[in-house]
Amino acid sequence: MVWRINQNGDYPFKIGTLMGVDAAGNKYYENRIDFPFGQHRWVEPADIHNYDASSIPPEWHGWMVSANDTTPDTEEIYFQNAKQNIAPICHSDAPFDNAVGHQEKLFNFHHLHNQTSVRSRGYNIGNPIVGLPPGAPDAYYTQPGSVYNTTSMKPLTFVGDLDQGKPDSVKHRKYKSDKWAERLRTSEEKAAIAKQVAEEQAKIAAEALNASKRARKMRNLGSGTMIA
Repeated sequence: MVWRINQNGDYPFKIGTLMGVDAAGNKYYENRIDFPFGQHRWVEPADIHNYDASSIPPEWHGWMVSANDTTPDTEEIYFQNAKQNIAPICHSDAPFDNAVGHQEKLFNFHHLHNQTSVRSRGYNIGNPIVGLPPGAPDAYYTQPGSVYNTTSMKPLTFVGDLDQGKPDSVKHRKYKSDKWAERLRTSEEKAAIAKQVAEEQAKIAAEALNASKRARKMRNLGSGTMIA
């Protein structure tokens, strides 16, 4: 039994039994005699300067919150002993002899179980806080359709060129939508388009007025005429 004086929480010193160490180096202690329930288990972080509650791996989380009293290193022994108390009801062809089933060993980046922290701090600079190198992909989940979801990103395609027909020596202003084209146009080009639109609208209005006059004239010519 290993005992340790540990500075943690509201108590200046906590004395407990070392129950185990996880892959990241976090040490887990327990003292059921001197501390009330809920404060009888605690963790000593391996890196006290870069630690939060999500640094506790899932296999230790259940023990920390007293969901179970079996530490991860004694789970297999617990399962073997518990199976002795289970009487099979009928024959089973299941490949597993317990309800836990097969479990894959999960290894997270730098033992960071909160994947939202595995993200770049800026374009092509990585994240020196967690040791993420530049250019490495972010690990956090993004919703389908999000601009940060790589599967939802569409390739850039242009639908037009404001400088089409000009030599290649001129910087061409390509656009992917009408709104983008509007932003690329100069004030002179916008004024010219507005003038053209106004002239077309005036022409359409004049044609509509002439058509209305012709229709009224035809009605006046036909009024009072009797057909036998």
